[in-house]
Amino acid sequence: MSGPSESGPISSQRFAVVDVETSGLSIRRHHVLQVGVVVIDGSGTVLDRWSSLLAPRSRLWFRVGPTWLHGIHRRDVRTAPPAATVITELASKLSGARFVAHNAEFDLAFLRKAAKRVGVQLQLNDPLCTLRLSRQLDPERTMSHRLGDLCERCGIQLAKPHDALADADATAAVLPFLLQAHSIATVDQLPAWVPTP
Repeated sequence: MSGPSESGPISSQRFAVVDVETSGLSIRRHHVLQVGVVVIDGSGTVLDRWSSLLAPRSRLWFRVGPTWLHGIHRRDVRTAPPAATVITELASKLSGARFVAHNAEFDLAFLRKAAKRVGVQLQLNDPLCTLRLSRQLDPERTMSHRLGDLCERCGIQLAKPHDALADADATAAVLPFLLQAHSIATVDQLPAWVPTP
């Protein structure tokens, strides 16, 4: 159970809305560069915001991938906190909250890999994916469900796309719209996580 009461009002549920920026798309070859977390309640009130870059395992040879996209340079991560420190802090942010991300399977895969590498346990059970929630409202797939397009439809400004904290802020802002659109008023109405086969 991730909330105070399984049948309580959705406003009583805490959500840890997470975004990661990575050095690429391959879970095997690439790694997390930045993580951002925005903790909100079910009504959308922001309770906490936090982000950090992660230092690479090797400070001599490493790749940061598409800097033109995420704006992260080698010099930025070279002086960042060690991954173990960042993942430990992330674990404390996730504690007692339901994990949320836009395209959650991507974020989950990279975070599980990072946590396993440093030996930290992350609470990632029963996540919620805003991409799935958005697509379920559009079964004919007549619209784009990219985060930027979803924000535009909800009247939310995405100030700095592909910055982990900015994307987490935007995802946290759209979540209450999606919950309302699905008529989710109590914690027990939240959908269970079903991994993609």
